[in-house]
Amino acid sequence: MTADRRQAGRGGESVSDIEPKPDGGYETDTDVTHSGNSGTPLGQLFVVAETEYRLAVRSRWIVALTAIFTVFALGMATFSGSETSPSGFERVVASLAALVVYLVPLVALAFSYDAIVGREESGWLQTLFSLPISRSWVVLGTAVGRATVLGSATVIGFGVAGILLLLEYGFGGFESYVGFLLATVGLGLAFLAIGVCLSTLAREKTHALGLALLGWAWFVLIHDLLALGVIGALSLPDLAVSATVLANPTGVFRALVLGALGAGGDAGFAAVIAETGLSTGVLSSALVAWIIGPLAIAAVTIRRRRL
Repeated sequence: MTADRRQAGRGGESVSDIEPKPDGGYETDTDVTHSGNSGTPLGQLFVVAETEYRLAVRSRWIVALTAIFTVFALGMATFSGSETSPSGFERVVASLAALVVYLVPLVALAFSYDAIVGREESGWLQTLFSLPISRSWVVLGTAVGRATVLGSATVIGFGVAGILLLLEYGFGGFESYVGFLLATVGLGLAFLAIGVCLSTLAREKTHALGLALLGWAWFVLIHDLLALGVIGALSLPDLAVSATVLANPTGVFRALVLGALGAGGDAGFAAVIAETGLSTGVLSSALVAWIIGPLAIAAVTIRRRRL
């Protein structure tokens, strides 16, 4: 990088552009100019988020994510039910919820595990940290930019299936699909925040990937099995069961969707979740906490990171 480019970056007028590598990382290249006042903390956050969003769009992440969600949503909606009624609509939503619990966390973690450590390996993080901007704002801006991409892909992908269901079933029961879509966006953002946090803690991309896979296995597979076994063996009180549900973002998602449908599932932990009696407000607040908490940890941890 030339001295002119470094000087331009310090003046806040431009930062180095990034081109995607074959492995999904980035390398610095030509300059890209941002508009707006980058001297304020919110301005700095916007500049980093805008840059991250543009990079994800250029590397076709938003196209890939939208295609994945659209294909799976349409496939599940097509084969999930045949009854043209509100109950048929709710049956499709329940089937989609079972898919989302596995798919969305995996996609969100795959999209976010290299958010910080990948930038460090490519040299981009050192460039940002050389500018007069707080490290915490770099992390938060990166998360906001990627969250915009993931949220947009989720709404578009599952929204296409929702439009087709609306044409088939009408407005009867459509509010359950809207609630499901909002809960799906929240679940994706929660796991994206977890991925960004893991990326901040890891020292190498391979370590971050391993942590992301372990995190997915714990929250999606292991936690529910252990919780169901403990609850069945010890006959825990309702407060302990509720705490178990709130300790897992996938459990919060299930409780939100199943509570709206008024269904407890056939058996297993889904039935336990539906019987907790947690209100929509408590569950929504818990999902928001799962988004804010990991990002707060990442924002604090990045200050002590040595490059």
